[in-house]
Amino acid sequence: MTTLVVPPRDKMAYPTLGWQVAEFLTGFDRKGNKSENWPGSIFGPGSLKGEKYRLDGEKFGATLKAYELFPHNHELAGRRRFKRVGLSWRKGTAKTEWAAQIAYAELHPDGPVRFDHWEGWNDKEVWPVGRPVTDPYIPMVAYNEDQAEELAYGALMFLCREGYDGDFFDVGTTRIIRLGGRGEDDGKAVALAGSPNANDGARTTFQHFDETHRMELPRLVKAHETMLANIPKRPLDDPWSLETTTAGRPGGGSVAEVTHKEAEQIAQGHVKDPDLFFMHREAGPGHNLKTLEGRIEAIREATGPAGEYGPGQFHDIAKQWDRPGVDKTYLERVWLNRWTRSDLQAFDLIKFDALSKGGFQLVPGIGENRKVTLGFDGARFRDSTGLVATDIETGFQQVVDLWERPDNASDDWQVPEHEVNEAVLQAFTTWQVWRMYGDPPHWQEEFGAWAGKWPDQVVAWWTARRQPMGRAVRAYREAIDSGAIHHNGDERLIRHTGNAGRVETNLYDEDGQKVVILGKIRPEAKFDLCMAAVLSWQARIDALAAGVMELEETFVPYRLDRAGRAQERQDTAVKDGPTFRTYRRPR
Repeated sequence: MTTLVVPPRDKMAYPTLGWQVAEFLTGFDRKGNKSENWPGSIFGPGSLKGEKYRLDGEKFGATLKAYELFPHNHELAGRRRFKRVGLSWRKGTAKTEWAAQIAYAELHPDGPVRFDHWEGWNDKEVWPVGRPVTDPYIPMVAYNEDQAEELAYGALMFLCREGYDGDFFDVGTTRIIRLGGRGEDDGKAVALAGSPNANDGARTTFQHFDETHRMELPRLVKAHETMLANIPKRPLDDPWSLETTTAGRPGGGSVAEVTHKEAEQIAQGHVKDPDLFFMHREAGPGHNLKTLEGRIEAIREATGPAGEYGPGQFHDIAKQWDRPGVDKTYLERVWLNRWTRSDLQAFDLIKFDALSKGGFQLVPGIGENRKVTLGFDGARFRDSTGLVATDIETGFQQVVDLWERPDNASDDWQVPEHEVNEAVLQAFTTWQVWRMYGDPPHWQEEFGAWAGKWPDQVVAWWTARRQPMGRAVRAYREAIDSGAIHHNGDERLIRHTGNAGRVETNLYDEDGQKVVILGKIRPEAKFDLCMAAVLSWQARIDALAAGVMELEETFVPYRLDRAGRAQERQDTAVKDGPTFRTYRRPR
């Protein structure tokens, strides 16, 4: 399952008001018993309209995470851990419904959504108790005015008007007022399609941005930034923001894209102590979207543990790809929740994965003393570096080693130089290395040392040369398509191959086709191991062209009979040869 979750799983469990919020919404406590405190909420418009609300496992987990607090012994004890929460799930997973339920809890006069006090048996076993927000102000932002009532705000209107506590609210098409004990205005939620005015912006206690992948217009992006800046203005009410979305258009500059990139920066360790909790799930690479079965499995993965909402749902979604003239890019984005399209991958990952021989744990790899070529690529800082070997005779590739920056690494992390040197030395010791092609910009000193030790084998192969690089990429793609390449199913090589993007240049090859080179399919994607594999394969092509594996003349003596004539042997004899038999064998 392909997910991006930040921060990653914590070593310690944070206290959370999520248990009480879940009980408030469902009417059942954490033990599954009917709640004595709250009747629960109902489902909004849709197939389950008016039924008692239920949380599936994933939305329950999101609720717990969204309401995490700093523990009682922390300097910010009882304050919200996350000021922002972002969820990126595929279309049709009821994320807007869930956001409306959270807004309902935030607006309700009994919603246990803010820390009130600690309870417990001793200093080590304490838990938080929640309280409602005083005078809540909840902007709910849609990407245009026509959609405001159709998204989360429309669902919230139904919950407040038709729910068990409808008498607590005065519901209108653009605002929902929470009524106090004397019928006075005691807080409200409002539908917005842009930025709030200056006065309203200062009052925000909770805000929701719906379908942020559609918020590409500069005024909406600016409104989002302005509203985030308003969050700290009511510190006593510990305000926060929620964003729900599906994957958007790459390069569109939407609010969703900005948040997704920030999450990637957090995952890479560039942001310390983040106040954003973010979860994105998509269908990973390796699904054959040309078949109905492959699409169903991709949809299943993008959906996650919640599964189908009804029999045959995945099948019905997958059939949409078969409609004539359908926009498959759109379908892949909204139903598989992918920011990148599969047709932007440089290589067919389905075919490449199928070229595995037996699986990573079952095939030991290239035997000792075999003739091989090596490929080396990578950056020293904040990235990855890889070394790949290719058996010249068989075309079998394997990862020699890979160094990737850990998610929790410090800013000064770099690839360990001594480990790289040890791996290169081990490769030259284990195999007969014909050539090692490598991109040297980040490793020039090491390349100089390696070339001094193996002057005939180490070659600086600059990947920035677009025509040679284009020929190498094309050769590797053709080798995958023809099945000439094999590998042992190493997950690292498959992942980096899937991350290699197709980048068209303004150059043309000898067949009149645009030259295609490699690039990142998305900013955080590492593909250095794939580049190393391409260079290693190009070295193999050059080795074969140089005749490295051609048969050579070898002279071996054999017996003469008493008449001085060569004895005939079916497997080796040369009838008209000299005293020494001549035969060919591989070098």
